[in-house]
Amino acid sequence: MCESADDVTQAVLAKNDGLAAGLREDLARRGVSVVNLLSSPGSGKTELLGRVLARAVERGVPVAALTADLATENDAHRLARSGAPVKQLLTDGLCHLEARQLRGHVEEWLPRDTALLFVENVGNLVCPAAYDLGESLRVVLMAVTEGEDKPLKYPTAFGSAHLVVVTKTDLAEAAGFDAAAFTDHVRRVNPGVEVLRSCARTGEGVDTLLERVLAVRDGAPVHRPPLAPHPHGHVHAAAPVA
Repeated sequence: MCESADDVTQAVLAKNDGLAAGLREDLARRGVSVVNLLSSPGSGKTELLGRVLARAVERGVPVAALTADLATENDAHRLARSGAPVKQLLTDGLCHLEARQLRGHVEEWLPRDTALLFVENVGNLVCPAAYDLGESLRVVLMAVTEGEDKPLKYPTAFGSAHLVVVTKTDLAEAAGFDAAAFTDHVRRVNPGVEVLRSCARTGEGVDTLLERVLAVRDGAPVHRPPLAPHPHGHVHAAAPVA
C-alpha cells in the first residue's frame, strides 16, 4: 500500500520530534537554553537579535547565535558585530530548520561555556512552525507593517509561541497599526501569551526581551501555548479561527 503525502509528513515530523527531545535533554545537561525565533521575512528580527546579543555580551552572559538562510552569510556578519559567537546555517533551499541540522551545529561548533543559544530560523511563518528544535522558548515576531490580522492568518505559528514580539514600533503610527486589535487576534489563537513591544532603532524592548529569556534560563515558568511545540509531539496545523 502506498503511503499518502500526509503519512509521509507525519513520519518526518515524528522523526524530528524524537531528535528534538534528545537534543533538549542533551542541552539541559549542558546548561544550555535555546530560543527559537520565528517571523516572516522583513520583520526586523536580525537587527533586534543583534541588539539583544550585544546587551547580553555587555552583561557577561555566555551567549551564542545560529542564523539560518537559504543563501548568503549576510546575517551572520551583521550579528557578529555584537561580539557574540555566531554561525551561519545555510539550508540549501529548505524553508525551515530541523532538529538534525541544529544538533550537528551544536555538536561541532557551539562554545562549551554557552548558556544561551539564539536560533534565528528561516524567514517563514509556515514550515518552521511545525518543527520542534529542542528549544526552551519559542518567540514569534511580527512588524507593525505586516497587519493586525497576521495571527489569524498564521495560527499555527502564533498558537505555538511562548512569547510574541511586535517589532518596528517606531513605524506604528505611519502604518496605522492597531495594537489593541493585534493583541486581541494573538490571544484568540494563544490565550494568555505575553505580547512585547520592541524597536531595534530606539532600543525599546531589548532589555525586556533579554530579561524574559534569562528568566527562562534560570528556571522561571514558561507560558504553555495551545499548540505547544514540546515536550510531547509535534505541532499540528491549527483549526481555522472563526
